[in-house]
Amino acid sequence: MTYTTVQGDMWDSIAYKIFGNVAATDQLMALNQQYLHTYIFSAGIVLTLPEAKTESEQPTGMVPWKKVDA
Repeated sequence: MTYTTVQGDMWDSIAYKIFGNVAATDQLMALNQQYLHTYIFSAGIVLTLPEAKTESEQPTGMVPWKKVDA
C-alpha cells in the first residue's frame, strides 16, 4: 500500500492521517529510508505504508486474561 504526499506533510502527520495515531511513524520511516533526511515533504512523493493491523492485533490497554470474548 502506498501514500502520495501533499505539500507540508510530515512523518507523524502522515501516520496520523492514515492510521489515526502516530504509533506507526517509526515503521513508516523504516519502510522509506531514502527519505529519512526529509522533515517536511513536498507534494508527489510516493511512500510505502506499513501493513495496517487488524482489530484483533490492536492494543486495547487490557491484559488478555481480563478480556471478555463476545
